[in-house]
Amino acid sequence: MALLALHGGAGGDGPWRGMTPMDPQRVASMEAVLQVLGPRLEAGDIDALTAVRLAVEALEDEPGFNAGVGSVLDANGQVSMDASIMRGQDGAAGSVVGVTNLRHPIQAAHGLLQQGWPAMMAGPGAEAWAAKHDYETVLPDALITDLRRAQWQKWRDARLHPGATDEDDAALDHDLGEEVDGPGTVGAVALDAHGHLAAATSTGGMTGKPPGRVGDTPVIGAGTWADQRVAVSCTGVGEAYLRACAAHEVGVGMRQDEADLTEVCDHVLDLVEPLGGRGGLIAISADGQVALPFRVTLMYRGLWRHGAITTGIGPDR
Repeated sequence: MALLALHGGAGGDGPWRGMTPMDPQRVASMEAVLQVLGPRLEAGDIDALTAVRLAVEALEDEPGFNAGVGSVLDANGQVSMDASIMRGQDGAAGSVVGVTNLRHPIQAAHGLLQQGWPAMMAGPGAEAWAAKHDYETVLPDALITDLRRAQWQKWRDARLHPGATDEDDAALDHDLGEEVDGPGTVGAVALDAHGHLAAATSTGGMTGKPPGRVGDTPVIGAGTWADQRVAVSCTGVGEAYLRACAAHEVGVGMRQDEADLTEVCDHVLDLVEPLGGRGGLIAISADGQVALPFRVTLMYRGLWRHGAITTGIGPDR
């Protein structure tokens, strides 16, 4: 048995209003990832760690999500990205924080995992390490899309709090023909044919964040977790997930005999919610359970299981 689940961020208040103009492309990108990687995972051609790395790389290439190309802009109008990855069978992990010029932050995080030490690198040090090891670098402006510039401009002009426009349902500019509808952090969790688990997460953070801000995504145990029982990737308001050690809490809950993954994940979201933790998470257990819960209007999500692909955005689709 093999399983692969993805998310592309969660957010919003009130009822879901249906798909926006960019949503078909977002969904198609998730479907393409699942269609390519799912059969390879089940056949044993790739392991869980490779699957989540490749999945997140592909989602970093989709400009409709907030990771890699299409990352949101900080208070200074710049891109600053975080990513982490973890292998369940031995707890190996890698993370990069605040990188500005990496085409695929998840690749550098994976490289740190493979190297073994250090587990986490930040800012210019991480960028220098990545360049030395031949990870693709780009000019920072190459990561910025017109949509994210307009989103940042609206945030700045209205003097809003950080992240305010990330969940804005109103069109930012009639020339863009697009609505902003969710933070767009991306993540993947996988169970491979050998029963091993892995998780990965990548993000550009929140619009208007102060330079240097760190959310849950690059922090092992907060935004990403994998052990021999469960793999987890979180999305939402990072500070709350960070304070709750949310991803690790799922792991703690799954230590109980015959633990129900859905109940465990709901309990963790109950812990996160009083801390302002708007969002959701995706999780897969070693015994084949899957949970994709969210407590906001929508969460972009997809699942490959038994050769079938399912995707969703709102509560019913």
